[in-house]
Amino acid sequence: MIHNIKFRVFVYENENLDDLLQAVLNILPEAEIEAEEAEGLTENKIIILTGTVSKKRYTNAFFNKLLESVELSDLTRNLERKIDENGNWFLRFDKDDAINEKLSIVDCGDSIHLKIKIAAYPARKDTAIEKLNSFLE
Repeated sequence: MIHNIKFRVFVYENENLDDLLQAVLNILPEAEIEAEEAEGLTENKIIILTGTVSKKRYTNAFFNKLLESVELSDLTRNLERKIDENGNWFLRFDKDDAINEKLSIVDCGDSIHLKIKIAAYPARKDTAIEKLNSFLE
């Protein structure tokens, strides 16, 4: 169902790095997290947390947890807009909820970004949507 899951989180100076590391692990427990320092537009220090989860048992565990934790309507809402032409499904999760071990999908704002590569052949938007809809039904 899923080839891999890439994640990205921006940690700002006013946020607790350890809390956000745990938030990522609450969503993807097996994630290996890399941290990179950057500078924001106002010269504030930002830490960017990234990584990829690609083992099938871990991607399947994430998908099962997602189905158990999130309303189906939240997953299917704007599916056309959340899948790109290469079959990548983009989801965002609320940082504060993830820290508290809750999965809440958000559509904008400061969040944990996931890029989920749907295992569909050919790797196109329409086949990814079709495959994802069949799993969500």
